[in-house]
Amino acid sequence: MSAWVPVGVGPVLLVNERTQQVIARKVELALSRRTRRVGLLGRTRIDAAAALVLAPCWTIHTAFMRFPIDLLFVDRYGRSLRVVHALKPWRAAMSAGAYAAIELAAGMAKQHGVERGDRLHLVSTPVQPPREAV
Repeated sequence: MSAWVPVGVGPVLLVNERTQQVIARKVELALSRRTRRVGLLGRTRIDAAAALVLAPCWTIHTAFMRFPIDLLFVDRYGRSLRVVHALKPWRAAMSAGAYAAIELAAGMAKQHGVERGDRLHLVSTPVQPPREAV
């Protein structure tokens, strides 16, 4: 597994190094063949604060999907190689040399100003222990 994918137990954030913006606060990792194959299929939408990271992955399709998505293709170091805006259902996109594809709600890449060449980080946040009742 690439050093770009975090190994941790807490929630994962997607952050743009250039802008220091959090692009997604609810990052789901699809790192197995099964989870990559399922992806966003069967869902009616993706939350604006969410992202699905498929790795390894250099091509995706939106067959059978019900909504458009933004895509960020990144290399093994999190550098954005290609940004695809509002890819409609029944389309495909690819990026030669990509290590991972990041799926976002349509419009989120533009809203967060993600550009080709930006360095994106997956940050594993610590899990807060539950507070004891007093």
